[in-house]
Amino acid sequence: MILGSTSILYDSGMYGSVVQPLLTDLYQITMCYGYWRSNKHNQNSVFELFFRKNPFKGEFTIFCGLRDVIVFLENFTITDEDVQYLKSVMPDAEPEFFHYMQSLDPKQMKIRAQKEGSVCFPRVPLITLEGPLALCQLVETTLLTLVNFASLVATNAVRYRLAAGDDKILLEFGLRRAQGPDGGLTASKYCYVGGFNATSNVLAGKMYGIPIKGTQAHSFVTSFSKISELKEQKTTLKSKNGAQECDLVDLTIKYLEDVKNVLEIPEIHEGELASFIAYACAFPENFLVLIDTYATLGSGIASFLAVALALDHIGYRATGVRIDSGDLAYQSHVVHDKMCLVADRLGVEWFKTGLTIVASNDLDEETLYSFRNQDHKINAFGIGTNLVTCLNQPALGCVYKIVEIEGRPCMKLAQEVGKMTFPGNKKVYRLQGSQGTAILDLISTEHEPKPEINQPVLCRDPFTATKRAYCKPSSIQELLVPVWDENGCVEPVQTLQEVREFVLESLKSLRADVKRKLNPTPYKVSLSNKLFDFMHDQWLQNAPIGQLD
Repeated sequence: MILGSTSILYDSGMYGSVVQPLLTDLYQITMCYGYWRSNKHNQNSVFELFFRKNPFKGEFTIFCGLRDVIVFLENFTITDEDVQYLKSVMPDAEPEFFHYMQSLDPKQMKIRAQKEGSVCFPRVPLITLEGPLALCQLVETTLLTLVNFASLVATNAVRYRLAAGDDKILLEFGLRRAQGPDGGLTASKYCYVGGFNATSNVLAGKMYGIPIKGTQAHSFVTSFSKISELKEQKTTLKSKNGAQECDLVDLTIKYLEDVKNVLEIPEIHEGELASFIAYACAFPENFLVLIDTYATLGSGIASFLAVALALDHIGYRATGVRIDSGDLAYQSHVVHDKMCLVADRLGVEWFKTGLTIVASNDLDEETLYSFRNQDHKINAFGIGTNLVTCLNQPALGCVYKIVEIEGRPCMKLAQEVGKMTFPGNKKVYRLQGSQGTAILDLISTEHEPKPEINQPVLCRDPFTATKRAYCKPSSIQELLVPVWDENGCVEPVQTLQEVREFVLESLKSLRADVKRKLNPTPYKVSLSNKLFDFMHDQWLQNAPIGQLD
């Protein structure tokens, strides 16, 4: 049942008190002091935020968190209270440094980024920042924490959507298992962006305009023991058209005998039936109950159908049932069959297609794929722990590296080739084929001309000289676009709903074999011929020559 507003809010609320300049690692501030003492703090620099490997053994990632980055920058302030604290942890720093810190203004930076909700790939910059060295350095950790988990959980949600299929309802039920309240809110927000239909998180609904849904737990069912408990409660309901008033207890008991005869169920649990009647009295328009407290295929489904028939008698349509234990695929078949049998025998045709079966119980991506192979009858999935904690991979691993200082390209070398960076300020293009699907992402130097449509482009593997190919794109998309300059945000920030819609649009640009779970095809990220040569020249110039003894 939807219990909250679906309007989209500009979500500065959660971050107003938590995401601030001091939400960073100490070494960002100590480096800023080092830059300032060395008079390097205002040198023009370029930094890139990217990741090195797709999560969940997949071949794509969803870029999220840009909206939160913009909110952070718009509210960037180092307060007097912040300065007093910094002085206490850096007692030997010169006082003028703290005056400098308070003068920092994010509008001194220029930022380009991929569009939020884009499918993205390893080593391709998600965000590029250009501006004073100390300022660009200071925001590193904050940007990483805003982008890392948002992108990870959105990617996880998309994978669950692909596993479940487009026709299923996905409900995020993870708040109680999330990594603290901020993790719970972030997860709810970006699971919705990644394709989930609703959340159980009421605060997320209030703050972000996400649809909220929820029903009941076993405690509600087990809190009732007898029908007689309902005598002290109001169990009369007006029919939906207001023409009559009926006692739902009497009406349910009347239909219960019919249901028991049709389903050949001799006994039901009286407390369970009482709890369902009480819940129906409270929510006649949205009657969806948990039926596995005692016997899913016995008392649970029979009691539900008796109450559903009583509600139907006075003009209301029950919503459905939730199953939270046992063999969910098998039980969904049996529950659906019983619904159809009662529909045929008692003449309530809409029971066949109008009742929802919701499944929950620590579901994961593999289970959803398994269900698809069992031709299950589940309409909606409630997913919590494995989704919001990203149990299969708890971190994305975004990094933030300097690539240029005062026009001089910078390059990180390492014994692990995978940790090397591409030097210099760059541009990124997505080359697409005639069917509109992406062929590869091409990274070029800043001043190279843009590739041309229907003209061959030489694309190089970053680390293997013999891996090269020509690509003749039918369309070309420049991925890094301006989002922030001296005036602040360049364009209005996308709403959460717009980001959600763009995720679905962006996914359509990927071939099915790149998105599949089992042995997905690696997506190519290539360098232009000029950038390849330049990077390898820099590599040779900066790599020390070893000595063999």
